Order: sequence, then C-alpha cells, then structure tokens
Amino acid sequence: MHLVMFDIDGTLTETMKVDEECFVRSFNDVFGLTDIDTDWSNYPGTTDSGIFHDVFTSRIGRSPTAQETSQFRQHFIQLLAAASSQSPFTPVAGADRLLSRLAQGGSHRVSLATGGWRDSARLKMASAGMCYEDFPSASADDALDRESIIRLSRQRAAERYGRFGSTVYVGDGVWDARACRSIGIPFIGIATGSRATRLSAEGAVCVFPDYRDTDLFLSSVYETTNVA
Repeated sequence: MHLVMFDIDGTLTETMKVDEECFVRSFNDVFGLTDIDTDWSNYPGTTDSGIFHDVFTSRIGRSPTAQETSQFRQHFIQLLAAASSQSPFTPVAGADRLLSRLAQGGSHRVSLATGGWRDSARLKMASAGMCYEDFPSASADDALDRESIIRLSRQRAAERYGRFGSTVYVGDGVWDARACRSIGIPFIGIATGSRATRLSAEGAVCVFPDYRDTDLFLSSVYETTNVA
C-alpha cells in the first residue's frame, strides 16, 4: 500500500487568489499592516502560521501573543467564509473525482498536508464539494514549517491505514517541491505555464495542469510510488 499526500490551495481547490486577498486584508484590518510581500516563496516557513509569525515579528518587533494569533486567524476565516458565501470555491478540475477513486482503490490511500490552518482548509474543501475530515491530515495548526507538516501527515496516515511502501506528495508551490526534496519523497506538481516550468526545475517528477485526465495522473502516481 502507498500514500498519496495532497496540498490543498491550488492543488485540490482553486483558492490561491482568494486566500491571498483575505490573508493580506486581515493584516490591515486587525493590525493596520500594509504592503505585505505576497511572494510566499520568500518566507522561510511557507505556511499560514509561519508567514503570520514572520510578518508580525518583522513589522511589530516581537513575536505575536496567542491572543493576537487567534484574533488574526479568526478574522481571516471570517473573510474566507464571506467570500465563499458570495461565490462557492471550485475544485481544481477533476480533484473530487480523483480523491474518490484513490479512496476506493486497494493500493493507495490519501492524506492531506496543508500550509493553511485547519479551519480554512476545511472551509475551502467543503465549499468546493470535498470533505477535509475524510482523510488524515496535518496543517499550519501543527507546525510553522512544511517539512514538519508533511512528516506529521504521513505519521497520522500510518496510524489510520497501517504501514506504507512509499509516499508521493502532490502540490502546486515551489515550497512544496523544496520540502519534499528536503524530506526525500517524490513530488508531483499541479501547475501551468511558467509555474509548471519552475516546479520541474525544482525537481518535480512530472507536472499536470489538473486532474481532468484521471487515468494519466493515476498512472504517473502508480509508477512513481512503485519506483520509490
């Protein structure tokens, strides 16, 4: 049995833009902070918790308190909820069908490893017609860095499903590729254009625009996990 681990934003749900807008607006609404650098690859910990901590510390001059973190996070979730009620989020093409096929198959199991906070991940997937709770997961609630989140997701998957022969991670960011390289697990990219080129340069074994061709994507997953 093998594990297929998924990021969420830009990988399972088309939420990168709305997530960025709500995140940046929250800094302004809650703390009056503007001109936030939205090239997330510039941050050492490319997670909601890591980026929040880095921005707050560099701009305010100290670490945020638990109350300040909670205040920011709650406001961010409220903005996402308002956005989803105006226009439901959509899955990356074919993502919902792909998760169902993997879950029903005998050789592979699914887990989630997101740099987002759990509440936002749950909201995004639900709005896009998928269920976060269906799979073992780890999120920015658990760690500031992606490597730790990936390791924890794998650990929780093993606790639920049993031992795995190998793991493959599916994501859309250069930070995903770098975290996988650091840990030593194969990475499959979801991107188009220059972003796809960049993921290939960062070591993706292959890059797909989406999951519309489910059979082609699954054959790549099967090949990658069998080699690993």
